[in-house]
Amino acid sequence: MADDRPVPLDEYPVHQVPLSMKHVATGDRNAYDRCIFHVLDHEGRALLIVGLGVYPNLGVIDAYATLRTGDTLHAVRASDALGEDRMRLAVGPLRIEVEEPLRRLRLVGDDDFLSYDLTWTAGFPALWEPHHVQRRGDRLTLEGRRFVQAGSAEGVVRAAGEEFRVTAGGWTGTRDRSWGVRPIPGEEGGRLAQEHPTEGFHWLWCPVRFEDRFLMVVVQEDADGYRTLNDATLVRPGHRDRQLGWPQPEITYRSGTRDPERALIHLGDLRKPQQLEVEILTSSPLAVGAGYPPADDWQHGTWRGRGWADRRTYDLSQPHALAAYGVTDHAARFRLDGRVGHGIFEHGSFGRHDPSGFTDFKSVAP
Repeated sequence: MADDRPVPLDEYPVHQVPLSMKHVATGDRNAYDRCIFHVLDHEGRALLIVGLGVYPNLGVIDAYATLRTGDTLHAVRASDALGEDRMRLAVGPLRIEVEEPLRRLRLVGDDDFLSYDLTWTAGFPALWEPHHVQRRGDRLTLEGRRFVQAGSAEGVVRAAGEEFRVTAGGWTGTRDRSWGVRPIPGEEGGRLAQEHPTEGFHWLWCPVRFEDRFLMVVVQEDADGYRTLNDATLVRPGHRDRQLGWPQPEITYRSGTRDPERALIHLGDLRKPQQLEVEILTSSPLAVGAGYPPADDWQHGTWRGRGWADRRTYDLSQPHALAAYGVTDHAARFRLDGRVGHGIFEHGSFGRHDPSGFTDFKSVAP
C-alpha cells in the first residue's frame, strides 16, 4: 500500500505547485509554517504568549504557551509527529481553532499547569510585513513571508491557583503568521559559518493597537547599522495604509545590560515628524520557555518523540543566562499623537552594534 496518498486538502483548488498539499515546494529541512499570539494585560500584570508550528520536512508539529505573572514564568510545551490533516492545529493539550479566517480564532490550553480558553478577535485587517531574506555567504538561511494583526481577546487564563478574566477593554491581542525557511536546530553552519561569522544583529518588532488604528514597526540592522529590514505602517479602517518613513529607535537600556527600560521611536518625515513613546510593562524572553534560540531545554522543530509534553516554571527575578542572547517580548504601553495604545515591543541586540555603542557580544549599556 502506498504511503503517499492524497490528503483531504487535495480536494480543494488551492495548490500552488504540482505537489500534494502534504508537501512543501522546497526540500530544505528548515521549511516551517507557524504562528504566535500575544495576549497582554494593560496594567502589566500578565503576558500570555502562545505559538504553534509545523516543520513538514522534519515531520514535526509543536506548540507552546508561556505566562509571565510577577517574576514567575509558567510554560507548557508539546510536540508530536506531523499528521496529514493540516487543518487540525492541535498538539497535546494546546490547540488553535480558526473560527473565521483573518477575523476570529480560539486559543485553548487544556492543562492543569497552565490553562486558557480565549477568543481572539481581529480589530484591523491583516498587514503584510516586508519580505524577509537572510544569507550567510551564498547560503540562504532565512526566507519568510509574514502578516501581522492586532485585536482583542476575551476569556480566562489560569495558572498556579491564580485566575485572570480577560476582557476586550482591559487586554490587547496581537499575532503574526509566517512561513518559509529559517534555521532549525541541527543546521550545520560548516565553512560558510566560519568564513561569514555573525558580528552583530539588532532587531525591533512592534505591533501596536490603538482604539482606532494599528501601527507596525520593524527594524533589523547589521553590526554597522546597515538596515536589512525596515517598515513603519499605520493602518486605519476606511483609509489607505500610511507609510511613516524610516523609523529611528532611541532605546534607553538598564545599566550593565541590554534590557530596554523605555524607548522613543521617531517616525514620519520632515514635514510631520512623530514620536512613538514606549513604556515597558512586563517582559518575557523567548529563549526561556518559548523554545526560541538559544533555549537549552527545547527548541522549535526538534523531534522529541510522539506525544511529548513538558511543563516548567522559571524564576525571572534574576537575569536568565540565555535571555541576553535571545529576543525578548516586552508588553508595553505606547503613546502617539496624544493616543494611548498597547502592544509588543520585541527587541534583541547581540554582538556589535555601532549606532548603539555596543562593541562586541559582551558589551552592555554603561
